[in-house]
Amino acid sequence: MSDPAKARRHAERIKELVASLVREIKDPRLGMLTVTDARITGDLRDAHVYYTVLGDPTEQASTAAALDSAKGMLRTRVGHALGLRHSPSLTFVLDNVLDNVKEIDDLLEAARHRDAEVQRLAAGKKYAGDADPYKPETDDEDEDADERVGAEEKR
Repeated sequence: MSDPAKARRHAERIKELVASLVREIKDPRLGMLTVTDARITGDLRDAHVYYTVLGDPTEQASTAAALDSAKGMLRTRVGHALGLRHSPSLTFVLDNVLDNVKEIDDLLEAARHRDAEVQRLAAGKKYAGDADPYKPETDDEDEDADERVGAEEKR
């Protein structure tokens, strides 16, 4: 088991290396690719590289095929650059950040509409009970309470 800080450093280095090495791939299937993140296991044997592709799902699929075919070359180059005993195996994962952002934006917009509807329905309405359910005690109630305490002490 490796040090977590060391694993993070290697993951960051893998991200930088793959991002620079992707430019050298001469595959026409490779689209506009951005490496967003890389994570490596604690034993430094397996690395997941997250990427995004600009374009439609067919371009994403062709880019995934191009990365899969270049995986051996990338693993060799990354292994040499890292100087580890074992070159980590690379797994490329499509990072759907833009889809997640759109979904979150849609959910927030729906919440705003529901809040506006609640505000519209609540306009001009009153509470069912008193405005202040925790009324402060009056002086008359204080005297009654003192009399009850005095009567109990006499018993």
